[in-house]
Amino acid sequence: MSNVRWEPATTVASLRATGGIMGCEIDRFKVALYMVGDEVYATADMCTHGGARLSQGFLEDHFIECPLHQGRFDIRTGAVAAPPCKRPVRIFPVRIDNHAILVGIPVIPADPA
Repeated sequence: MSNVRWEPATTVASLRATGGIMGCEIDRFKVALYMVGDEVYATADMCTHGGARLSQGFLEDHFIECPLHQGRFDIRTGAVAAPPCKRPVRIFPVRIDNHAILVGIPVIPADPA
C-alpha cells in the first residue's frame, strides 16, 4: 500500500502560463507548484518563518524567495537556503501524466474504531 494518493493539481500548460509558479489547494493541503525547465516541484504554500504564501514569492532557478522577509528555500528538497528561515518547508512528490500535474498527498490511515 502506498503512503500517498495522487491527486490532480493543474495542467502543465496552466502552470507554464502563470510563469511557472502557482498555489492550489488539494484536499486539506495548501500547495505551491513550481516549474523549472520541464521539471515540476511542489512544496507547502506557507513559509515556515513568517507564514506568507510561497506561491506569491519570487522563483529563481530552484529557489523560492518568500515575499514577506526574503527567506529562501530549495524547492527540490525543502531545505532552507537563506535566513531568516530556519525550518525547512514540506515538499510533495509530483508526477506528470498526460499533461496533468499530479501531487502525492499523504494518506491518513482510518481510525480503527
